[in-house]
Amino acid sequence: MDLIASVHRKLAALEQQSLTRRRRIADTACAPEQTVDGRPMLAFCSNDYLGLANHPRVVEALREGASKYGAGSGASHLISGHGRAHAVLEERLAAFVAPHLEDARALYFSTGYMANLAVLTALGAEPDAMIFSEALNHASLIDGARLARAAVTVYPHGDVDALAAQLEASSAATKIVVTDSVFSMDGDIAPLPALLALCERHGAWLVVDDAHGFGVLGQSGRGALEHCALRSPNLVYVGTLGKAAGVSGAFVAAHASVIELLVQRARPYIYTTASPPALAHALLTSLDIIAGEEGARLRAHLAALIERLDASLRLARWQRPVSHTPIQPIVIGANDEALRVAASLHAQGLWVPAIRPPTVPANTARLRVTLSAAHTLEQVDRLAGAINELEAM
Repeated sequence: MDLIASVHRKLAALEQQSLTRRRRIADTACAPEQTVDGRPMLAFCSNDYLGLANHPRVVEALREGASKYGAGSGASHLISGHGRAHAVLEERLAAFVAPHLEDARALYFSTGYMANLAVLTALGAEPDAMIFSEALNHASLIDGARLARAAVTVYPHGDVDALAAQLEASSAATKIVVTDSVFSMDGDIAPLPALLALCERHGAWLVVDDAHGFGVLGQSGRGALEHCALRSPNLVYVGTLGKAAGVSGAFVAAHASVIELLVQRARPYIYTTASPPALAHALLTSLDIIAGEEGARLRAHLAALIERLDASLRLARWQRPVSHTPIQPIVIGANDEALRVAASLHAQGLWVPAIRPPTVPANTARLRVTLSAAHTLEQVDRLAGAINELEAM
């Protein structure tokens, strides 16, 4: 029982610091208006940026895929689990991002976390490798760098000059710069053109985790690479398919030789059961929507919602980092106050999560508002009015 008592002490310490996390149960499909824990809520917390998670065409494609391919894949991709739907999806994804990569090929993963682990452990496995990691990178990139067992140095958030000095000082034969494109807790965009110029100058890889940009950024929804007009053989691109694409999984796209290296070396790809092919089949419809006229309309509406929230919030004490993406943080500061504000919103039927350390730095606890093209302007007005009233109290 001493072991259990030690666990209780750790849990009590988290509770005392207002760091305990609790799950809520959604009784209905992912959408702005949901039933959560048995009561109606207006949600501003999902990453379903284009509203495709419950899109009728995507849902029907999932049904069709399950009818055609069954419920599961049965094995890893390299045993017998690599289905026709997976292969077609990878071909479509490679073609989608091909304007920005040399000899593009794509590899589909079950989750974005696994994709990031795979890239960094495969590229960083060399004994002379060094990884240059952005200070605000997602946990999956941090863990991937650790598992790679390469030397790791961290450069300050968005500080191109600091990274340039680190690259200049490094004698590593294999250099890997890794960054989020859109930072998940702040909503700002990495200085990708300057980062790529540095990588090309120093013969380094630039790994871009575009989890929150794919489908949202760029005229055609091709993400941060299109948004920044980038093209280079030095790029390794990770796109998430469970956010704007509305389904599940992720992909890595890069030069065909890089993808082949992942197939041969990346343990998170080799040693896991392939995701259900029905999901890959549904994602083909998601890609059609993203790349088509409907996708363009959804992105335009999303931009209007972002502009409306920006114009409607009137804050004096709390801080709003500049963000032109669907991630709209409101930095409150103390953990307990952030929890109180989130609870007050919840009491009004507004579901907005309070984000606390270690996800964000100490004393920067915040509301993380995320917008979806499925929201209306009136719903955004309701949220802004509630936040304004709480901040003024």
